[in-house]
Amino acid sequence: MRQFSRPTPLPTLHARALQLLAALCLPLLALFCHSAQAGTDTLRIGVLKFGTVQWQLDSITAHQLDQRNHISLQIVPLASADAATVALQGGAVDLIVSDWIWVTRQRAEGTPYTFVPFSNAVGSLMVPADSALNSLADLRGKTLGVAGGAYDKSWLLLRAYALKQLGSDLTQLAKPVYAAAPLLNELALSGQVDATLNVWHYDARLQAKGMRALLKPPDILAGLGIHTPIPLLGWVFNENWARAHPGTMENFLAASAQAQSLLAQSDAEWERLRPLLHAEDQATFVALRSGYRAGIIHCTDSDYQQGVAQTLQLLAQTGGEKLVGKSSTLAEGTFWPGYHFPTCPKK
Repeated sequence: MRQFSRPTPLPTLHARALQLLAALCLPLLALFCHSAQAGTDTLRIGVLKFGTVQWQLDSITAHQLDQRNHISLQIVPLASADAATVALQGGAVDLIVSDWIWVTRQRAEGTPYTFVPFSNAVGSLMVPADSALNSLADLRGKTLGVAGGAYDKSWLLLRAYALKQLGSDLTQLAKPVYAAAPLLNELALSGQVDATLNVWHYDARLQAKGMRALLKPPDILAGLGIHTPIPLLGWVFNENWARAHPGTMENFLAASAQAQSLLAQSDAEWERLRPLLHAEDQATFVALRSGYRAGIIHCTDSDYQQGVAQTLQLLAQTGGEKLVGKSSTLAEGTFWPGYHFPTCPKK
């Protein structure tokens, strides 16, 4: 009797079809994944462990703005600003936040670092709300706490302002006390100093505790003849590295601008970030959020580099070579040419 082969069950046919489809598609999928990875550049960013830059970077990664702009961020936590510049110089990171004073000094010594503005936020001269101090002249004989040491940029600008307005050097007029930012806030709140010049986010905490600004950075700059906002902090990188990685910095700066826009507009985003702010109460949280937003750079006009050059000359006069090195004038290329803030109207 003739025997007939049993028909292959339908589920088995489906399984074989799927196996065949997988055999055909997996190489294509692997090729696609390889191409996607090849189009994503890894950017190593050195940041202070508890710095405010972390807030923006957290927004970038949480909302996948890095992936959307074809970059992958590798965050390298660092202990201090000095550690950041050492890491950049040693090739451990590609990008840090620093000031253009360090950049122009490095360029004067032959290293082509360059700078893109990040923030206008700078500390103010703070006093207790009920303080009898109402002008800089009232600091005569008073104790003035200064964060960052004798060569802090805000302190040098305040000294230059006092010299121009009062004809006196603040190191002689007042009694400066140099301390780390957290300690300085403790001294201010306990009344052990009469006034403080601290970094902006510590000022925000003092403001939340009822202290007030006696003198703000725009007033100091205006008194020195500079009438445009001066960004002291920015993204710093080696332009040779940027040329070797075309598009990487542009992609990162696009992600950065998108995160800044989110932080400028969304209170919900700040609520998400609240744990990173370590704000002990609502007043501190609001002050930190407002201070950060006030420092966001939305646009830079054609005069800001001229203002920076004027500021450098003033800093060179008060800080000398120990601060600016061989660079008493702004070195060409200090600001990365060609960058245009997305929120700034094109001319």
